[in-house]
Amino acid sequence: MYLKKFFITLIGGLLISIGCAAQSSLKFHNNGKFKILQLTDVHYIHNNPKATLALENIDAVLKAEKPDLVVLTGDVIFGKPALESMKTVLDRIERFKVPFALTFGNHDDESGMSRKELYDLISTYPHHIGKTVEGLTGQTNYLLPILSADGKKTAEALYIFDSNSYSRIEGVKGYDYIHFDQIDWYRKESSRLTNENGGKPLPALAFFHIPLPEYAIAASDESCDLIGTRKEKCCSPVLNSGLFACMKEMGDVKGIFVGHDHDDDYAVLYQGILLAYGRYSGGHTVYFNLDINGARVIELTEGESNFQSWIRLRNGDIINRINVPESFTR
Repeated sequence: MYLKKFFITLIGGLLISIGCAAQSSLKFHNNGKFKILQLTDVHYIHNNPKATLALENIDAVLKAEKPDLVVLTGDVIFGKPALESMKTVLDRIERFKVPFALTFGNHDDESGMSRKELYDLISTYPHHIGKTVEGLTGQTNYLLPILSADGKKTAEALYIFDSNSYSRIEGVKGYDYIHFDQIDWYRKESSRLTNENGGKPLPALAFFHIPLPEYAIAASDESCDLIGTRKEKCCSPVLNSGLFACMKEMGDVKGIFVGHDHDDDYAVLYQGILLAYGRYSGGHTVYFNLDINGARVIELTEGESNFQSWIRLRNGDIINRINVPESFTR
């Protein structure tokens, strides 16, 4: 009986250790840096020649930036067959052996596979990181901790939200919002990390697909400077579920990164939080009126609340480099 209990305890401990290691595979470098590359709106359609630029862009920006993490913020695929379309994109990213996270947009599940089926496929990839929280609205909600360079503590948090698809409320048109159960999950995780950080909010970023209504408010606020391109209005939900206000209350999120609006790549500091679009990363399978596709890059420094970001274009150019918040102070 004693040996049986010993082995059960030993195996359980090993499983816990393995689980912790899996959740803690993101880590600041010894120089204090951590680089995230955001791909958004790849809109890939398998064997469609108009999608070729999307794959060329993935190759170009990953080779140039060598990120520590790739985050895909929705609308990865845009046509049938869904399986081959998603596999083609993920196979391309997997070649670089870089951890990646993915959240869905409003189009991903319109080509014959559900969000659950797509997520099950994504989860088979060796470098996919994170595990969705069961029971929440949406399919891709998870927290990614970034460890300190010495590996002894969580130094930064990345919140990935599923911003869902279209309004489910009768009489309300347009896009869905991030729901109250998702916000409650974020609030609880944020409180936990704050407590573990000695009562001080742990610096965090958030990634999802559909912009919050605050993006539209900030764009029309004459006291806010926009850095980047704004060629279309913000297509946010009609209803505001309060996620931005919650993030202000919790005091941890310093930047939000979305996609959805293909002709926008601007960043604006609003109420102390950066609201930024990624650069359209796809080809010509949908509307695309920017000069060239690319990706947004975010570079964090351990122990510092400020961070840098820029747009890396497929041709190798870098544009719209910002230091947050310094670039927005007058």
